[in-house]
Amino acid sequence: MVLQGTPRGMIGRVKLAVRPLYANVYLLSTPAGRLLVDSGALSHAPRFARLLREFRPDALLLTHAHVDHAGNAFLAQRAGVPVLAHPLEHPALLGQVHDLPYPSGFPALGRVISRAHPKLRAVQAAPPGQDVLGWQVVPLPGHTPGQIGLLRDGVLIAGDAVVGGADGAHLPRAAYNHDHAQALSTLKGLLALDLREIWPGHGGRLTPEQIRARAERVDG
Repeated sequence: MVLQGTPRGMIGRVKLAVRPLYANVYLLSTPAGRLLVDSGALSHAPRFARLLREFRPDALLLTHAHVDHAGNAFLAQRAGVPVLAHPLEHPALLGQVHDLPYPSGFPALGRVISRAHPKLRAVQAAPPGQDVLGWQVVPLPGHTPGQIGLLRDGVLIAGDAVVGGADGAHLPRAAYNHDHAQALSTLKGLLALDLREIWPGHGGRLTPEQIRARAERVDG
């Protein structure tokens, strides 16, 4: 099922659609089932609730725990949808830690924002190498310690390992990355994955050439 009015494509027998709910939410229809990737920001909760009813996912995978990507995950869990994430992201998703890198320079306010978001009761592990409905979990650390993406047939759903803009590929601001040097290393590592297209956590689809142009910049 591909919801009308959304950017979409075909990857073999897989249908991909995108819903921008501040961060991109990906809807993957595969022969093995329906998978959501990320849940968007809490301010878009009504739209995400409707998406859950229409798409009826078998699972929700979170690329990382930042609230603009995981803000509505509690709605999926409330609907009985299993939620998966890298184990390093579990403490934030469960409300055991409240570190948030934005607003930049105001860590105390970031903790207040984190505490104001509903948390999950449980999260299933999605370690690198695991198969999730036909997609391979790949590690993309740097923006957060446990950020992951999904890879299938040369197509990567990349979380915030890269951001799409009108002028090509970008990294999130250094202040928003847990480890900016590692984030840059992860971006350069994408060049070894033999990718055809890259779908970022924010912005539109990117090409390997756009990734290479950003990775080869000398200003970090």
